[in-house]
Amino acid sequence: MEQNGKTYAPLTPQLMLQLAAPHTWPAAIFPVLTATALALVVPAWHSVSGLMVCVLLAISVLFQSAVNTINDYFDYKKGTDTVDNQADPSDAVLVYNNVNPRTVLYYALGLIAAAFILGIYCVVAAGWLPLLIALIGAAIVFLYSGGKTPISYLPIGEIVSGFTFGGLVTFASYYCLTLLADPRVFIWGLPVIIGVALIMLTNNGCDIEKDMAAQRSTLPVLIGYENMKKLYHALIFTWLASICLIVLIWFRNGWIILPFMLLAVHPLGRALLANPLTAQTRGQAFSQITSLNIALGAFYAAAILASNLNVCIL
Repeated sequence: MEQNGKTYAPLTPQLMLQLAAPHTWPAAIFPVLTATALALVVPAWHSVSGLMVCVLLAISVLFQSAVNTINDYFDYKKGTDTVDNQADPSDAVLVYNNVNPRTVLYYALGLIAAAFILGIYCVVAAGWLPLLIALIGAAIVFLYSGGKTPISYLPIGEIVSGFTFGGLVTFASYYCLTLLADPRVFIWGLPVIIGVALIMLTNNGCDIEKDMAAQRSTLPVLIGYENMKKLYHALIFTWLASICLIVLIWFRNGWIILPFMLLAVHPLGRALLANPLTAQTRGQAFSQITSLNIALGAFYAAAILASNLNVCIL
């Protein structure tokens, strides 16, 4: 492809997948999974549309993929990503593959457009509230990486991403499945909020040196490396504690799942706590935080579902 006298490589399906960053998709999948489990239990054994669940999953993954793509686009355009500070070609598609940046931007817009097209089904089934939340989400997608002062350059990236995907997506999904605007969903979604925030903190923590050079005031840059690690470790323990407390307070019969959860995630959590969170261990850290999100998300949903079971210990 040639434009303005410069020849670009095509944006292949493989590069599209790299831009979408599937390793971050748990941040999109588990809000919907949690909302589905909640919808089945609150109110008790509510009837849930399988088609709606699939549509919500697709919308959430499309939005997450758009966030990742737009972030790569703006990081490239602003010179934040370079060959010198991005050793992983799959994490800097524009830097390593000579793809037309405009094509990447169109791809991101296409992902958002596809999400809104699917959202028509949600609006027809559940009214205008999901559309309002989707518009807020779309605005955050662009404000996160674009504009004069992007959210990703500020120390609120973890809070915004956690609340948007962990809070708003969980709430919107629950509403679409039940037509109930229950504010408790934001409390029940706290483990998802923390999990998503930790994915962002993993990224910013490992990129602290690069972000300092680019004059980005991310949370790790603001508080320093050692304090970032202390916060990271504290959030992991808070994550586990929030699941246990929410289950014991609201979904008591689901306690039977908690011992299995703690035993299963112990090696994952221990490995993540031992990770130094540096640029050299970035790939390993992402693999670990993704695995922990998958494990805790699945166990949390199982505990919610198990709360409607009659458990008797003889």
